[in-house]
Parts: sequence; C-alpha cells; structure tokens
Amino acid sequence: MQITAAVVPARGAPFEIQALDLAPPRAGEVLVEIAASGMCHTDLHARDGYFPNLPYPVVCGHEGAGIVAELGAGVSDLAVGDKVVISFPYCGACEPCRADRPAYCTQARALKSSGKREDGFTPMSRAGAPVYSCFFQQSSFATCAIAPAKDIVKLRSDAPVELLGPLGCGLQTGAGAVLNVMQPKGQSIAGQSLAVFGVGGVGLAGLMAAKIAGCDPIVAVDVLPARLALARELGATHTLESRGAETLADIRKITGGGVHFSLETSAIPSVFRLAADALRGLGTCILVGSARAGTEASFEMPVLQGGRTIRGVIQGDSRPREFIPRLVDLFMAGRFPLDRLVTRYAFADINRAAADATSGATIKPVLSWPD
Repeated sequence: MQITAAVVPARGAPFEIQALDLAPPRAGEVLVEIAASGMCHTDLHARDGYFPNLPYPVVCGHEGAGIVAELGAGVSDLAVGDKVVISFPYCGACEPCRADRPAYCTQARALKSSGKREDGFTPMSRAGAPVYSCFFQQSSFATCAIAPAKDIVKLRSDAPVELLGPLGCGLQTGAGAVLNVMQPKGQSIAGQSLAVFGVGGVGLAGLMAAKIAGCDPIVAVDVLPARLALARELGATHTLESRGAETLADIRKITGGGVHFSLETSAIPSVFRLAADALRGLGTCILVGSARAGTEASFEMPVLQGGRTIRGVIQGDSRPREFIPRLVDLFMAGRFPLDRLVTRYAFADINRAAADATSGATIKPVLSWPD
C-alpha cells in the first residue's frame, strides 16, 4: 500500500514528506492507521546521527497512536477499529523479558535503532529501494505503521487517541519512574519529598505522578521560567532556577536536609551530580535522561554512604499493557493532565515542531495528519 511519511534522507538532514510503499503486516504484526505521533528528543537524536548503526534514509517516530486497520496472522487480542498506542519493543525471550521486565530487554537497542525487522526485512520502500523504518519497531512518522502486536496497547473506547501517543515512551518514562520504581506495589511515598531536575515532558510526567502519589514537598528545577510556571500549576510546591550550589542549598532548606527522591531527566552530568547531592540519607536518585555514549558523570563516594541509592530507569520500568491504561484512566479522571504538555502540529510542519522542541518553546510536540 502507499503511505505518506516524514523521511530523514541523510544524516542531519531536515525531515521531508514523501510518498512511500508499505508492505502488509506479517504474522504477529498489526497495521495501525496513525492518528498522531508524539515527537521525542530521541527522534531528533536519530535524525542527527547519534545512533551509530541507524541507516539512512529513515522514518523515525516512536510515540504513535491510532486505529488498528489490519491484523497479521495469529493476532487474536486486538481487533480492527481498536484505538491503540504503540509502545517500546522487546524481544520477549531474553533474561529480563522472561522476568517480566521488558524495558530492560537485552535486544532493545538493536530493535529500536537497526532500521529493520528482527529478520532484516525493511517494510517501507520507495521505487523498490528500502527506506529504513522499524524505528522502535514502528516508525510512526507516517500515515500508517506496522508494529509487533505485543508492543501495542489497546485504549478505552472513549479515549482521545490523538493526544495519547506520548504515553508510549516519554510520559510513560517519567510517570513510571515515580509510580513503578519509587512507589512499587504495596508501598507508599505519600508525604515524602521529591525533586525533579528538568521539567520537560518526562520531568512533568514524573511531577504529575508525584502529586498523584501524595509526595510533599515537590520541588521543580529548570532553567526556563515558563516551564517552572507550568510545573507550579501541575503540582510543584516549590520551583527553583538551576544554579548549582545555590539550588542545592535551597533544596536542603526546603526539605530539612535533602529529598527522599530525585528524578534527573536532562542527562547533563552537572545536573545529575546535583540530583545525587540533593538526597538525604536512604534517599534514591533516579536517572531517566538519555546521554550519548562516552558521557561520564562523577560524584563524591560519601554520597553513597547513609544508604543512598543512585540508579537508572528505562521506559519507566513499565509493562505497557498494564501501565498505559492506568495512565489513561488517570488522564480521563483529570488527575494526569498530559494535554497541558502538548502542542499539536501538522506533519507538514514537522521541522518547525523539531525546532520548537530543541529550543524549549514546546514541551511535547504531537504531530497529526489532516483528516
């Protein structure tokens, strides 16, 4: 079938809207008509060549949402017409996957950034030549995308699918770091302090989750006043401009010595150090920001004394088919207002959306095709 997609023709080149051919879904796959797709900084990293094994031309996009249009053989848990979000890929066979921790799949990097299916096939093409796709095994910057059925999450029928694509990656990551990791099942973090370093889409999702969990105080740290103002509206009890040692002193004063939890989203080494130093004894710092290979960070070893924990979290440590419907229910109940983060763009304006995301003018771009 013929589709339209936003193609990166060469490393570092702008997106181009092109007509492509898309192969039909194979066994275990689903064809989704894309209603909208969130844009994540990971898509821009792919455009700019940060994934060394990603070939070009390529179609990016990994926060797709839409309507099931066709089922491959053997798919029985979805139906044509279902509203869905496409989440992250995993192999299902490695040790983390067998332990029901798909976010830590050992094959995840290859599945996300090889540009091909696991068997090497490329479903998108132009004039018979491959256009690399399968970015996060979906490539949702297109009118239609094919994804493994196990990566697809069915939504409730009254959900506004055109807004919910970002739950597939960025917002799931921030919210999951709080609700799945800081507050595992059977435990509560109500009344405990939390600081979020970097209140873009991931950080604000974490902040809203912290409000849901009953954290207090909630401190938001950023360099952009507009984002700090929004953080205050979404549940931050305190907002601080990031100023190194001065900010650290303010956090300790607000929290009586340091936070129980810190969430670091920027992947900037100096900010990561600040998030670690802000902990009180037995506190936990979670890194969700994605840094380029070779990026190093340091902190004084005594930070780990007093039982402090510093750990990384991928994709919110989520099981998407359980967690995303939970977030949708919270959104529909008015408790997780992700729409406050979203700015909608037509796919024809994808390069403007990318520029706005890079400058910080937009928190979470969501791209959609004309009806």
